Amino acid sequence: MEIYGTIGPACEQVRQLEEMFRLGMTGIRLNASHSSLESADAWIKNIRQAAEAAGVNPQLLIDLQGPELRIRLAGKMHLTEGEKVLLRSDAQEKEVYSDHTDENAVYEKEIGIPDELAAVFTAQMELLLNDGKILLQTDQKVTDGYLCKVLRGGILSSGKSIAIKDQRIALPTLTAADIQNIKAAKAYGVTGVMLPFVRGKKDLDALKQALKESESESLKIYAKIENREGIQALDEIIEGCDMIVIARGDLGNAVPLWELPVVQHQIEERCKKKNRKFMVVTQMLASMEYEKVPTRAEVSDVFRAVSEGADAIMLTGETAAGNYPVAAMEYFVKTADCALKYFT
Repeated sequence: MEIYGTIGPACEQVRQLEEMFRLGMTGIRLNASHSSLESADAWIKNIRQAAEAAGVNPQLLIDLQGPELRIRLAGKMHLTEGEKVLLRSDAQEKEVYSDHTDENAVYEKEIGIPDELAAVFTAQMELLLNDGKILLQTDQKVTDGYLCKVLRGGILSSGKSIAIKDQRIALPTLTAADIQNIKAAKAYGVTGVMLPFVRGKKDLDALKQALKESESESLKIYAKIENREGIQALDEIIEGCDMIVIARGDLGNAVPLWELPVVQHQIEERCKKKNRKFMVVTQMLASMEYEKVPTRAEVSDVFRAVSEGADAIMLTGETAAGNYPVAAMEYFVKTADCALKYFT
């Protein structure tokens, strides 16, 4: 079974990575929405050094930006229910402020958003940020952008996702940054590419063409199911990839949250029927970003994923930005091992 962590500031040191590999981690994910292969060169060197010390030949996955919209901030921002925040198009601004204190400013908090999103804004539109953890509602158009009301608050940082609830924006499969990362992938030892928001065969064909042009056709393709289009086109997506990724963050925005377990199970069953490998990701031990011990529900979720036949599981923020990345990996591996021993 493949067990992944996500590289980030919380686990970038060789000592931490080596310990995680020794615990049973088999691979690392690099989120290209936050850093390129070139900018992550030091991290990748640390991964190789740690893996060699632990006697592991690791998988290195790069998670592309793909057709996903993300915000821009200069730093972290705390949003409180009921307050107002200004969303401004990247094209309209030279600098994005976080909690800025300009005494002449009308709005204290501003978030930079992509042009594609700003172009379709209307009043009373609900916006999901950071995998739906934060919820905004557009209120009124102003000179510099759109004023929004915070319906569900939280802490926000740059690069987090933003989407319009129940609405799709047509976007290209790959960004310019994705193409550059694909071209550099082999040189950095990447073994697989994760494509977000796969909508059907055309998205996979676009990725395969980019891999071919970069002479990287040997890289495995991990297709992330994160929207209704992906669910509806699942059969053709299964046929065109090496592994299906049940990415429950945005998938939990695309369907009512209480239906997510059913959707996850349905995807798993279809993968097994077609003999296609699948991975389960997102919030598997989410509380361990801040707590030393996971919840009972979280370890049950990990156990269930393995018992359902997952070929791979992955931690994201728990290792990339959490306070206890090594401990999170230990609970992750031990819970998976317990499930494997029980069902074999």
